[in-house]
Formats: sequence, structure tokens, C-alpha cells
Amino acid sequence: MLGILKNWLDDNAREIKKLSKQVQVINSLEPEIQALSDEALRGKTAEFKQRLANGASLDDLLPEAFAVVREAARRVLGMRPFDVQVMGGIVLHQGRIAEMKTGEGKTLVATMPAYLNALTGQGVHIVTVNDYLARRDREWMGKIYEFLGLSVGVIVQGLDFAERKKAYAADITYGTNNEFGFDYLRDNMALHVDQLVQRELNYAIIDEVDSILIDEARTPLIISGQADKPTDLYYTIARVVSRLKKDEDYTVDEKAHVVTLTEQGIAKVEKMLGVENLYDPQNMELSHHVNQALKAHALMKKDRDYIVKDGKVIIVDEFTGRLMFGRRYSDGLHQAIEAKEGVKIERESQTLATITFQNFFRMYKKLAGMTGTAATEEEEFRKIYNMDVVVIPTNKPMIRVDYPDVVYRTEKGKFEAVVKEIVERHRKGQPVLVGTVSIEKSEELSRMLKKHGIPHQVLNAKYHEQEAEIIARAGQKGAVTIATNMAGRGTDIVLGEGVKELGGLHIIGTERHESRRIDNQLRGRAGRQGDPGSSRFYISLEDDLMRLFGSDNIAGLMDKLGMDDSTPIDHPLISRSIEAAQKKVEARNFEIRKHVLEYDDVLNQQRDIIYKQRREVLFGKDLKEKIQQMIRDVIDRTIERFSVESDYPEQWDLSSLLEYAEQQFLPGHDLTPEQLKNMDKEEIRRLFHEKALEYYEAREKELGEATMRELERVVTLKVVDSKWMDHLDAMDQLRQGIGLRAYGQRDPLVEYKFEAYQMFNDMIASIQEDIVRYVFRVNVVEQPREQYKNVVENKYAEEESRQPIRRQQKIGRNEPCPCGSGKKYKKCCGRN
Repeated sequence: MLGILKNWLDDNAREIKKLSKQVQVINSLEPEIQALSDEALRGKTAEFKQRLANGASLDDLLPEAFAVVREAARRVLGMRPFDVQVMGGIVLHQGRIAEMKTGEGKTLVATMPAYLNALTGQGVHIVTVNDYLARRDREWMGKIYEFLGLSVGVIVQGLDFAERKKAYAADITYGTNNEFGFDYLRDNMALHVDQLVQRELNYAIIDEVDSILIDEARTPLIISGQADKPTDLYYTIARVVSRLKKDEDYTVDEKAHVVTLTEQGIAKVEKMLGVENLYDPQNMELSHHVNQALKAHALMKKDRDYIVKDGKVIIVDEFTGRLMFGRRYSDGLHQAIEAKEGVKIERESQTLATITFQNFFRMYKKLAGMTGTAATEEEEFRKIYNMDVVVIPTNKPMIRVDYPDVVYRTEKGKFEAVVKEIVERHRKGQPVLVGTVSIEKSEELSRMLKKHGIPHQVLNAKYHEQEAEIIARAGQKGAVTIATNMAGRGTDIVLGEGVKELGGLHIIGTERHESRRIDNQLRGRAGRQGDPGSSRFYISLEDDLMRLFGSDNIAGLMDKLGMDDSTPIDHPLISRSIEAAQKKVEARNFEIRKHVLEYDDVLNQQRDIIYKQRREVLFGKDLKEKIQQMIRDVIDRTIERFSVESDYPEQWDLSSLLEYAEQQFLPGHDLTPEQLKNMDKEEIRRLFHEKALEYYEAREKELGEATMRELERVVTLKVVDSKWMDHLDAMDQLRQGIGLRAYGQRDPLVEYKFEAYQMFNDMIASIQEDIVRYVFRVNVVEQPREQYKNVVENKYAEEESRQPIRRQQKIGRNEPCPCGSGKKYKKCCGRN
């Protein structure tokens, strides 16, 4: 009765009962499927696809599809999935996590849900932790899919563009978490549709799901490159701008927070920089640099807007006067201030795109995972990924013996005891696998074993192929293998001849990990598929976990009992107290990850908006209406900026307004301040709208509709990418400094969300301004000219005598003309 009640209360037992019923249905189809010829079995794939097209669901097809894969695996690989493996496959199809002990054949489990979901034609990704496993599983399991008429690809390092595109176009694609993530980021930097490799993120099965979604969850994937704006350009332009005179070379409207060059100022800047026309389309980026440097010079005041501390420019909050550590002005303004102050410009390289695994995998329509250890982290999987864990029973009963932990006073005493046990078991031929928490500890133990003359292998997760081979041989008679706890995941240890009679593989843990899950993974190496095996953990009071949690009480107990360094405590109570300590650490780590995710989510929402809109542009959405709306928005913001103190235009700085309008959205206009003086705010707004849109229509007529659409598409992508990179940089700086707000009794997360929102809005406004400016001014040429990568500063001086004199080499009258015409100089350029 108690057993029935326990099962009734146990969620997992109820799930297993439900799954068992489905497995029975699949088993009942086996005779019918076995009777099919190879050709008829293969033909089932086309039949399933047709049934889907006719309105059947994947769940409707599941029993028959699983039975077909089971039969294909039997014929092609000689492996018939066990009932528990079929159960695991059903759980994966449901978008959940299947916890299956080591050696239960998870690689084969994934084939059933992968085949079923691939029938939709939308692609299935099977994610592994390294290239070796991706290649191995594609070659091994790929035979099943190919037998059934599906295509299989693999994504690993070193593939070229065509190979990647082909692999992603396959029905089922194996690959590593890193490669899938990086390809996603690269796709979101593409300028043309034919540069994309991935399809929509449909369904992923993650092998070793705890490793990828928990241990590496916050690992950011970052594509970075050299900043496209060399830092010396900032210094060059800062020196140029510092020689300009206020009211003569530029005008400042402090109310509107705008600074504009006068005609004289433009001429001076052009002369100093050695360019003919600062506002020529090819000098667009250069004019932007000049504007930002001018702003830094004339509007941004040291010790009011910012201070210089320890060689860094730190922004001062205009409302509170507090220093905003980690915050940076975007759009190159911060770098312009750094150049003005002569301090080091912080960003020499630039993040082009970034995402964490947590956020990348949450984008799949359906996500599933499998591992030997997930139940201890179920709360995290539920809360962050909306996935629960189903613990699948083993195919054969588990008979491994897990001995209680033994605790020593010192690390030295502990390692001596470990070596002693290894020597004893090695003498009788029993294989031993020793797990360590670090490479350093592996090497220390190796030195001790060498002194005792024990042959052994040391593995420290550096080379995946070797790692898999060494781990696979760890069950041979007399083998001693030292490995870091995580090494060789996904590789089966097969016991050698006569090893079962010796007690199977013995596992020794040299330290308890912060997470019980990692300890369970190590234990799970032994006792696979009903094999015998044993495990024991050795602990010292000097281990990190024991130092942090409760070692004082145990040390006091040891003193009372008069125990020395070589005498251990071996009691189940100790194991339980250590597990309690681990639970505390796990809970704390989860809280940290959850907290970090709250910050990540802010950038993630912004990334979603930018990438979604970017994709629309990439796939050729007509941008005409959007660009016209941008023109209106830029004009509206400009009017608001200049009318900040007054709604009456006669009180505005109309000259500055018109100069700004000329640079932004009314190139070459003929408006004068006198014309605007007698208008009201709305009339000026309407006039600007009308003139700008007229210019836009004229530009479209001049270039042709098709060219204009392509120009808008390319300009939008280029500007969005450039601004997004700057925004990533600014957000990173904000994130690093935001914690200090807690000292001012303000919640850093609330502050971060508020400021990130403002920064995002500023970025959108900046994107619109640049797009409008470029669309109005950019020339369409066959080949892009090299952008002033190496701008040379020609120093400007008031007196002609101080200008450098350049001596030119004289050209002989009968020499070939240097213009390249092929004529003699006297008959060509030298004729006059």
C-alpha cells in the first residue's frame, strides 16, 4: 500500500507510467514494421511527409515513426533501441529533458525524435560539446537517417561557407554549441540574403544539456574585430578642432545642445585635413568625426559633464552630480572627449556581435536535452528554459556500490590515502578512474603514482580525440586513468575481459565539487548497463567546499577523538552534511545566474528588435515608407531640439538650425533665417517636411527606383550594424559600472533597465539621422573607394610662411605624362 501511495505522489513515476503506455503502442507495431522490405521501410518517410501535409500532427505520427527508426537502427547498425531508450526519445520530442544514466545509449535515443521532427522539413539541430562527438555521431547515427532517405550534415570548425550552407540545409545537422551560436551571429551581420547559412531555428536536441545550458550558460559568444575607426584619427581631428575659433569658425547653441561649423570653419577644416569637400559623400564618416570632435570641444565641459580620473574619462550625472562609472557616451563622442583630453582611447577593438548560450538556445521554437545528471538542477531548467526533467529508469538494474565519503584532516593525508587505494586495486588488476577538480591536482597525483611505479594515463580535457580514446580504454584490466571530472563526456567505458569478476570499474573522487551534478557524472562512469562497479570520494578539511562549509565542527570532533592526519572519518552523516553544503552552493549559484540573466534579458530584447528589423531589410522589404517616416522623425526631433527654450522661432538660433538642416536632411537648400522668422513652429515643421520629401522624390528620380531601393537597403544595414556595435560597447561599459549605484541606495538593475532603454532610444534616433543623411548624399559607384583609413593631418597655420614647402620633381617635356594617358608630357598636361 505504501509503495502504491509513493508512486501516486511521485510525479516522475506517473510520467514513466504514461510513457510506458506509449512504448507499448510502439512495440505492438514492431512485427508489422519488421515485415517490410528495405525499400518499403524507406518509403515510410515520403508517406509520413504526405500525412503531415494532409493535416496530421507529429504526435499522430510518433508511434509509427519511432517504430520505423527502431527497425532501421536494427538493420543498419545492429542496435535495437531498448524500451527505456524509446521513452527517452518521447521525452525529447515533447521538448523536455531526459535524464539517462551514463551508458544508456543517449546517442541512439536522439535518432527517434530527430527523425520525427525532421519530417516537417524545417531542420533539426543535434548539439554536442565538441567537434569530435559531432563528427562521430554524424557518421555513426547518420547511417540510420540516410537509410530512411533523409539528409544529414555536420557543423564543425574549419568548414567554408558552401559547406556550412549545405550542412544547414540538411534535414538533420550535428554540430557544437559554439559553431551554431557563431553562425547565428555571423548571419546577423550579413549584407545579402545569399550570405546567410542558417535557416530558422526550429528544434534542437542538446546532448550534455546541463553542461551547455547551466555550466556554460553565461559564456558569451563574441565576434570582435578591430574598430573600423583608428584611434589616431580621433587625436588628429581633436588637434584640428582645437585650432578653430568660436563664433568665427563655429557657432554654439547651448540650449539646443548643437554646434555647427561656419563656412569659414568648413574651409579651415578642409585645408587642415587635406580634403576638397568635407561634405562630399565619400567624406561622410570624416564629417561625422569632425562633428563629434567639435561637440566634445565646444559643448562637453570638463568637471561639469565629465571628469578625468586615473587616465579615464568618467561621465558626471547631470541631475545628481554623481560619477557614472562604466558609462560611455555612444556614437564616438566618448572617444572624441578622450582624444580632446589626451588620454588613452579605450576601445581599440570592438565587439561586432555577442550572445550568451542561454539566450541563443531560448530562441529555438522547441528545445530538448539529455544528460546523465539534470534532476538536481530541475528548478533552473524550469524557470529559465521552461523545460522539466524526466528521470528515465535504467535498462538493467543499477548494482554499483557507492561507498560513504572519507574525510581527512589535510590534503596531504587525503592524497596519500588515494594513492594507497589505487595501488591496492591496481595490484589485483581492477581498473581505476580517478576524478580531480583541476589539471594541477591531476599532475600532482600523477607524480605520486610515478614514485610508486604505477603506470597510468593523465587526461585533462585538452584534445578531444585523445580524450575519447583514453576514456574508452579506462575499463581495461589494470588501467589507471586520472581525469578532470568533466573530461571525456559522451564516451562509453567498456569493461575489459575478467574485469566484472574483479568488481568492475572503481571510481575515486579526490574532492567534492560545488555541484552534486558533477560528482554524479563522475560516479556514473561506473556501473553502466547493469555492470558491477564502485565509487568513493576522498575529502580533506583543506578542500574549498569544506573550508567554506562547516569544517570547523568536524575539525573539533577530530581533535576530541585524538585523530591524526592519516586517520579518516568515514560516516554516512558526513556525506549527508556535505550534500547539504552542496545544495546551499547550488542555490547560491542559481541565484547568481538568474540575476545575471535579468541583466542579459535587457540586451536580449534589444537584440531581438534590431535583428528582426535587420532581417526584414535583408529579405528585401520595401523601405520607401519607412525612410520617409524617418525623414519626418529626424525633422521633428530637430525642431524640438531648437525650440527647447521657446516655441517662438524668432527666439531660436535660426542660422544654426538651417546649417544643421543642410547637413542632415536639406542638402543644398536655399532657405534663409529671414524666411523663417515670420513663421510659427508648425509652419517651419511643415516646410521642412515638404522640402525634404521633395528632395527625396527628386533623388529617387535621379537614381532610378530600383537603385534607390538597393541604396536604402545597403545604407540601412551598414548604419544599423555600425550603431549596434557602438551600442554593445556602451552597454558593456554601463553593465560594468552599474553595481556602484547600490551605494546611492538605488537598485542597480532598475537603473540599468532605465538607462539601457534611454541608450537604445538614443541609438534608434542616431540610426535614423545617419540613414537620412547617407540616403540624401551617398553616390552610387561601381566599386567602393577605400575610406580615408590613413588620414594624414596637414597642420593649419595662420601665416603662409609656416606652412611646409613641398618640393616637386620636375617632369621633362618629352617624358611620359604622369596622368597615364600614354602621351608625352608636352602634348598632354604640359601643353599649357
